[in-house]
Amino acid sequence: MILLSDPQVISIPLQDCGEPLAEVASLPSTVLDPRERDDAGAYGRVRIGVLERLHSASKELPEDVRFLVVVGYRSSTEQARRFALYEDRLRRSGVTDPADLRRRASAFVSPIEVAPHCAGAALDLTLVDADGVELDMGGAVNGHRTGDEGHCAMEASGLSNSARRNRDLLTRAMRSAGFVNYPTEWWHWSYGDRYWALITKAGSAIYGPV
Repeated sequence: MILLSDPQVISIPLQDCGEPLAEVASLPSTVLDPRERDDAGAYGRVRIGVLERLHSASKELPEDVRFLVVVGYRSSTEQARRFALYEDRLRRSGVTDPADLRRRASAFVSPIEVAPHCAGAALDLTLVDADGVELDMGGAVNGHRTGDEGHCAMEASGLSNSARRNRDLLTRAMRSAGFVNYPTEWWHWSYGDRYWALITKAGSAIYGPV
């Protein structure tokens, strides 16, 4: 498994296409979740190309299912804060080697220099039914924050049949639009960033830090 801290990721060339951020809330097929709301409202924005692909992915969902977007863009300052907090948590658990700290932290929080959210290239999202009730995904978005790391990986073991079906539905829809999943987080999907470029062999990333 390639993590975001892998040197292969930062070595990917970046040729930012200059697209601005656009509002996720502009998509009628998508619900914006306020759980990660920031004062500026930027969490509900992504690059235009990412938004267009999310719209395309939504067409692959059943009529009674929609995306619930938890977060898109995240500032570099906030990303750095979250990475440091997770490193501190690991340090308190007994991890002391700096390289190991960075690697383990990157399983759930990207190092700032390659963070897809800071590029407006990533979406943390799940699925909801017509009443806005979240579908069973076998674990919560950002489950690592509450100690539920065991169910965070896309291919986590012990999932119920309904959770596996719903994860498969999410996967089919997002992959159909060109997104790639970060395998330690079933909810995290990106397009155009360095990690995406490495996984798809695109040659270079088209979205860098905003």
